[in-house]
Formats: sequence, structure tokens, C-alpha cells
Amino acid sequence: MNRVKAFRLTNSLIHQLTDCVAVVVLAGAVTAGQQGDRSRTEALARRATERQQALQREADQLASEERTLLNDLRGLELERQIKTAAVRSAGAAAAEVAADLAATAGRIDELEQQDLAERPDVRARLVEIYKLGRARYLRLLLATADVRQFGRATRMVAALAELDRDRVVTHQRTLDSLRSARSELQERSRRGQALRAEAERTERAAIAAARARSDRIRDIDQRRDLNAQLIGELQAAQQRLQITLRDLSTGSSAVEPAALPLRPFRGALEWPVPGAVRRRFGQAAGTASESKGIEIAAPEGTPVQAFHDGVVAFAEPFTGFGNLVILDHGGQTFSLYGDLLEIGVKRGSRVERGQPVGTSGSAPTGSPGLYLELRVDGRAVDPLQWLKKR
Repeated sequence: MNRVKAFRLTNSLIHQLTDCVAVVVLAGAVTAGQQGDRSRTEALARRATERQQALQREADQLASEERTLLNDLRGLELERQIKTAAVRSAGAAAAEVAADLAATAGRIDELEQQDLAERPDVRARLVEIYKLGRARYLRLLLATADVRQFGRATRMVAALAELDRDRVVTHQRTLDSLRSARSELQERSRRGQALRAEAERTERAAIAAARARSDRIRDIDQRRDLNAQLIGELQAAQQRLQITLRDLSTGSSAVEPAALPLRPFRGALEWPVPGAVRRRFGQAAGTASESKGIEIAAPEGTPVQAFHDGVVAFAEPFTGFGNLVILDHGGQTFSLYGDLLEIGVKRGSRVERGQPVGTSGSAPTGSPGLYLELRVDGRAVDPLQWLKKR
């Protein structure tokens, strides 16, 4: 009887000890799990802080560039006003030159009419002089019979000679003036056209430079607005992470998995596999339609790593994509890893950044590599704009 009681007591003690050990083991497992969640959440918080600092540095750089561009724009606006004034001045000068040219053209017409009118008289007089021969006016003097008329004849011959010389000189001057006026007309017209063309060219250049800087400032404003939005998303994510850390510290059993949004990491995502881009976004290959993703060359069996945290939304073969894994990153953002040799994750499981989702296989063309696609708000975007530059 005593042995039975002793056996029962011993058995009861063993059960109690077993229960205690199970509780301790379970508590240890929970504590270890919470410790892992805490480490992961702290790592996400650090990553969010680092990315927020990078975005802030970019925002500061954009602000500095915008200030420089605004200063340039003020200088260009002043230059544009100067060039516009120069164009107006050139236009006024051109109008003045045009008026002068019109007057010169009128003078040329007069000279041409005068030249035409004088030619018969000069031609006739030259013929008469030629008929007189070398003696010319001496024959006229010798032809005078009355000595008393000799003085008068002498004065008449001298007057005729002077008149002939004046006619010849006047005609030559008329021709010289005509040539000079034509030359001046051509030169002033050339200078006026060159002056106006230069003024208009410099004005167009100033306007184009000002427009380019205005467009750049508009682009910077849009990027700064986007940066502010992304920083806001990261700050909200950090607040959620702090709440998660607090809940983990208090031992809460209903702790939501910590996560970071994808959008703030545009241009900072790691490449899923090393290798050159074989086919770019939007590029057609043969009879295939334009690609909505990129193909990265990689040997078969290369581990394919997730470039951002997410939940596996799809993990099985799919027509046209081979073995396909789709990760849901939240906020209507998804990444697709296609042409996999093997799938290493299951649907519904959570994947950390850098965790393998499978291994690379071969494209339908037979070339080994990975097909990568990124969808934001339901539309495909160029993954190269989201991956790190290299």
C-alpha cells in the first residue's frame, strides 16, 4: 500500500516537473521568437532611418541646386531683357537704315535719270571736239577774220573749253556717285541684316536658356515634393515600428509584422542577381511584344534574392513566366521573379530583404538568367529606375 502511494506521488511529481519544463521551454521559445522579432524590427528601423537621411540629403542637394538655378534664372531674365532691348534697338536701327536706303535708292534713280539725260549732250559735244582734231579750239581762233573780234573769240573759246571740261567732269562725278551709292546701299543693308540676325539669335538663346532652367526648377520642385512624400511615408513606418517595439517589450501576443514601404527606396534597391541586363524594359525581342520587365543574365542555379521585404503572393509555374514568384510589398507594389529553375518559398510566407526566393533558370530563348518585373499601382515600371546604379 505504501509502495502504491509512493509510486502515485512520484508519478504526480514527474507530471508536475514535465509540465514545468514544457512551460519553461514554451516560454523560452516565445522569448526567443520575440527577441528575433525585436532584432528584425530594430534592423528595419535603422534601415528606415538611413533611407530617410539619404532622402533628406538628396532634398538638401536639390534645394541648393534650385537656389543656384533661381540665381541663374534671375541673371538670364535680366540678360533676356537686355537682348530684347537690343532687338528693339536693332529693329529701330534697321528701320532707320531702311529709310536711308530708300532715300539712297531714290538718289540712285535721280542719278541714273540724270546720267541718261546728260549722255546725248555729252556724246554730241565729244563728237564735235573729236572733229576739231588736235588743234581743237586753236582752229576756232584762227578762223576769226577780224582782229578786233579776236579777244571776244578768245574768251568764247575759253568758255567753251571750260564748259566741255565741266560737262566731262560732272558726268564722271555722276558715275562715281552712282557707284558709291550702290556700294553704300549694299554695305549698309548687309550690316543691318547681320545686326538684326545677331540680336534675334542672342535673344532666342537667352529665352531658351531661361526656359531650360525653368523646366529644371519645375522638375526639382516635383522631386522635392516626392521626397517630402517619401520621407513622410518613412516617418509613418518608423512610428509603426516604434509601436511594434513597444508591444514586443510588453510581451504582447498580437504584434503586427513590421514592414517598410517600397516607394521610398526607389533607386536604392539591391539587385536580385549579379549580371548584365540582357533585355531592357519596353524592348521587344523578335516577334515578342514589348517587355514589361528586364532580363538579367545569370548562370543557372544562381540564388535569386528578394530586393525588399514582402509576402509571397504566388509561387508556382505560370505560362510565359516559367517558375514564378510574386512578392507583395504592400501599397499596391509587387515584384515578379520569373524563369526560375527552382522555387524556394511558399505562398503566404514572409520574405525578408536579401532572402533567396529561388534560383535562376533559363529564358524561353534558352539563355540563362532571371526575368524581373516591378508593378506599382497596377502598372509595370522600369526596374532599372528602382535598382541601385552600377
